[in-house]
Amino acid sequence: MTRKISSRFRSYYSVELGKLPEGSRVSIAGYVVSVRLHGGVIFFVVYDGGYIQCVAHMDEVDGNVWGKMLEIREYFYVSISGRISYTDRAPSGVEVVMEDAEVIAKPVRMPPFHPYSRRLPSLDKRLDLRAVDLRRPQLHAIFKVRHEVLQAMRRFLVARGFLEVNTPKIIASATEGGAALFPLFYYDKEAFLAQSPQLYKEQLSAALDRVFEIAPIFRAEEFKTDRHLSETLSLDVEMAFADYRDVMNLLEDLVAYIVNSVKRYCAAQLAALDLDIPKVRRPFKRISYDRVISKLRELGLDAGWGEDLSTTALRKLAEVYREPYFIVDWPRGLKPFYIKSKRGGVTESFDLMWGHVELASGGSRVDSKRSLIRNIRMQGLNPESFEYHLRVFDYGMPPHAGFGLGVDRLIMVLTSRDDIREVVFYPRDPSRLTP
Repeated sequence: MTRKISSRFRSYYSVELGKLPEGSRVSIAGYVVSVRLHGGVIFFVVYDGGYIQCVAHMDEVDGNVWGKMLEIREYFYVSISGRISYTDRAPSGVEVVMEDAEVIAKPVRMPPFHPYSRRLPSLDKRLDLRAVDLRRPQLHAIFKVRHEVLQAMRRFLVARGFLEVNTPKIIASATEGGAALFPLFYYDKEAFLAQSPQLYKEQLSAALDRVFEIAPIFRAEEFKTDRHLSETLSLDVEMAFADYRDVMNLLEDLVAYIVNSVKRYCAAQLAALDLDIPKVRRPFKRISYDRVISKLRELGLDAGWGEDLSTTALRKLAEVYREPYFIVDWPRGLKPFYIKSKRGGVTESFDLMWGHVELASGGSRVDSKRSLIRNIRMQGLNPESFEYHLRVFDYGMPPHAGFGLGVDRLIMVLTSRDDIREVVFYPRDPSRLTP
């Protein structure tokens, strides 16, 4: 049902106009994307979350109104009133025949680049003026896909009985260990920005059974890649009475659901990006770390067992495995202390790959306090730093498993972007703290 908005600037949004009868009186508000003047006819394209064509004929409007319309330029914010007309001339099949136009705001300077041009400066230069860059139709499409991905995640997990939670982002000690931490002053103490909600979500799964969180995580890594950020959005999932096989099944169902949702609800955006995302086939391949090392050696790469996989190695594997797949049973030394071990020096763990991009990592969690303390010490960490977590085990801890999925990386893959910064509104990396 289309409902009139109570506002002096607008009565309807552009996406609602096609539901109204021919000749309906409306007002819209947004910024002007383009202006065209053909003799005595002027056309505006206005963006208000969607695009709408507006048209006026010189001999059909008051002379003063026509004069105001001639002063309107691209980047002006306007409120336009008129009547609905259905016509094949308009890209959406509907346009507003203007009766009046009011300038709400106008720029005092022109942007250093034209956001609607095919020739654009480098991504770094565009990020310096991100608010203008975000006016590009291509970015509108990308961020509508992003919106749908987030909505699909929530729909899927809530339908599966998961509860959305929120965990602290200011923490007292490292979750993952290592030095990739952002320190800060917390009153008279040292604290850090959270690398992961891992230990909190484990505790929450013991109390609430199935939980998830969509929130930023922070990694103070000195990287120079197209798929890392210092602040990135993560989907974290944890469930009690489960192991890594259970959460792999859940994760592949989630990815398939997200892909189907994007194809269903973002068809126009995918068309604008000239994309056709193939349906993902389940079950995803599950390839052991041992087998991956053997495959890389077959492909001519010098891959040592126990070493992490390089970008070169992952790109080689992407030539062989073109659909999403899991690398399972990683060596103990490559996984965090909270991942459960199994025989042969490996762990009940997995990484989800799509092409050369690691989308998610997870596994079965250690549910024994003694084993957890041993693992913490093996990684050169101090168990006293994790006392707040270890004492929870004194009150009982069920078997549990989970994963963390990089939301920004998933959107990067779905939209076929080459740089993860393109799919983040205001990205943060080692060289960028503003805007």
